[in-house]
Amino acid sequence: MQNPTEPFSLKLAWQLAAPQTWPAALMPGIVAIALAVAVRGTVDMALAAVLLVICILMQSAANMLNDYLDFVKGTDSAADNVEMDDAVLVYHAVDPKAALYTGIGLLVAAFLLGIYPILVAGWVPFALALVGAVVVVFYSCGKTPVSYLPIGELVIGVAMGGLMALACCYALTGVFLPAYIIGVVPCIFGVALILLTNNTCDIEKDRMAGRKTLSVLIGRDRARTLYHGLLALWLASVLIVVSLWFAGSLFLLPFMFLALLPTLQALVRSPLDSTVRIGAMAQICTLNVMVGAFYAAAIFAGSIPSLTL
Repeated sequence: MQNPTEPFSLKLAWQLAAPQTWPAALMPGIVAIALAVAVRGTVDMALAAVLLVICILMQSAANMLNDYLDFVKGTDSAADNVEMDDAVLVYHAVDPKAALYTGIGLLVAAFLLGIYPILVAGWVPFALALVGAVVVVFYSCGKTPVSYLPIGELVIGVAMGGLMALACCYALTGVFLPAYIIGVVPCIFGVALILLTNNTCDIEKDRMAGRKTLSVLIGRDRARTLYHGLLALWLASVLIVVSLWFAGSLFLLPFMFLALLPTLQALVRSPLDSTVRIGAMAQICTLNVMVGAFYAAAIFAGSIPSLTL
């Protein structure tokens, strides 16, 4: 570990926050807002904005904590990273604890902002968000972090794509509907696919670090097959939800598929190895933005007074 000779700047903090990964936080929040509008007809925009900021803060904190722990464990090295922005602690001689403290500070900020939703909607959304936060911490921390296990994609998909979206839905509407669970399924797939992209590209690196991710256990060929299947299920879940409750906006989905096609084809053809990791991560985050935007637009356009199962 290098001796710190470089100040920890706002620019480095921004890079550690990894805004390119924010779709994993923003898209579930935006979909939750759309579902809330479908139920209530309107939402408190100030509350919605606060919820989105909380989601971004938690995602950024998770990125910082993960980078810090990977660095101190020696998992990250210059040989494993293509861009300097992707490995701040490797390429910059800063005190790595600055990343740790900043990540903790962002989590504290998220919980302080969470006081407002509690005052508006009570403790239920806070409890859901707390579970998500605990998962975020234990993804990287602990004797055996979740990131070292083959359940990482499922756990992070459910926590960041599912629980956070459900917490936002409840906070914005004040009610919990079973249909919310179905409505956030596409978010779960989208977030899980971001992690599966990274883990499949990092198989060799993770194997050397002793990680037993799902991709490490099943190998790249099977991981790519699984990846293709989850991409199909992701898009199918959007089609199913829109068909069930927002059929009036089905006309938007052909445009979604046409818009997705170039990026989708690139990912299907990708070898998903270390040589394409940066590009593949950019592509799956782009898909999350596009799918999330079209999905939310379809909910807005085809909203009905209330959702029931």
